[in-house]
Amino acid sequence: MSLISLIIIIAVFAGLWKTYAKAGEPGWACLIPVYNLWVLVRIAGREWYWFVLFLIPLINIIVFIIISLDITKRFKQPMPFAAGLFLLPWIFYPILGFGSAQYQR
Repeated sequence: MSLISLIIIIAVFAGLWKTYAKAGEPGWACLIPVYNLWVLVRIAGREWYWFVLFLIPLINIIVFIIISLDITKRFKQPMPFAAGLFLLPWIFYPILGFGSAQYQR
């Protein structure tokens, strides 16, 4: 069971790394807690204070939905893809990172 978990974790981090790199950010940023949210907010094209909103319980859920929508727009994916980024990030971030989607500023 732990081998399967390890494989899933590696796939998620590899997908995030590739997604960050496609957006022109350092891929290693996905590995550092808290800083990865800061970079995710920048990738989504939001202002710095959106990062602070991630730190507020319950508000952070709404913020994550909005950030997922923004990332979907930046990578020119269909809007239902945002639901996947929010609900199943361990599947959709590797799809985004390893797929053909290109980041648009």
